[in-house]
Amino acid sequence: MKELRYKRILLKLSGESLMGKQSYGIDPEKLKFFAAEIKKVHDLGVEVGIVIGGGNIYRGLNAEDQGFERVTGDHMGMLATMINSLALQNVCENLGMYTRLLSAIDMKQIAEPFIRRRAIRHLEKGRVVIFGAGTGHPYFSTDTAASLRAVEIEADAILKGTRVDGIFDSDPEKNPDALRFEEISYIDVLNKNLRVMDLTAISLCKENDLPIIVFNMDKEDNLRRLLTGENVGTSVGNI
Repeated sequence: MKELRYKRILLKLSGESLMGKQSYGIDPEKLKFFAAEIKKVHDLGVEVGIVIGGGNIYRGLNAEDQGFERVTGDHMGMLATMINSLALQNVCENLGMYTRLLSAIDMKQIAEPFIRRRAIRHLEKGRVVIFGAGTGHPYFSTDTAASLRAVEIEADAILKGTRVDGIFDSDPEKNPDALRFEEISYIDVLNKNLRVMDLTAISLCKENDLPIIVFNMDKEDNLRRLLTGENVGTSVGNI
């Protein structure tokens, strides 16, 4: 077996990625596909933490346009992440993985509270740990939540699953001549306004020297290939 590139990861998935070809909600087939991809690396012995957005159900940034206060909208978004987290947890367990769902907001009937030491212990025991409800605070994105949880659990890297093959100098879905970066620095991501993750998330990773790998999660076997050392996606770091 090939040596693993990372032993403990934080996988960040967007809520929108769960829609598949739908315009809203959760596509069951896409959810099964993601769970199957996670199982491949879990079976290799990778310790997997996951943060999922809620944009397929509700985005807090849309709140003010719809007549809600931003804080209310962000709380609604946090609840949307819990719906997605519960759905992924169920499908992962159907595939035979042991999981734990930890919430930044107290909702003990459906999830454990986030406690750092408990989360690390779950990972050490081989459980897939899903972190729901963002940071538990308004004005912070799930990208920031992913960076925060990754630092807290001492992950080796954040793997951000997208629908394109990494970070490009322009939108590859609009520009067929867009150039993909194999690696790029945190500073260049910010200076070039590449919108990989928000400013707070990038800054947190930079301060803690936490690598970010942006890759195409929609391609079968990409996650496994990345973790077994193949050249997949774009690496962001202190270069």
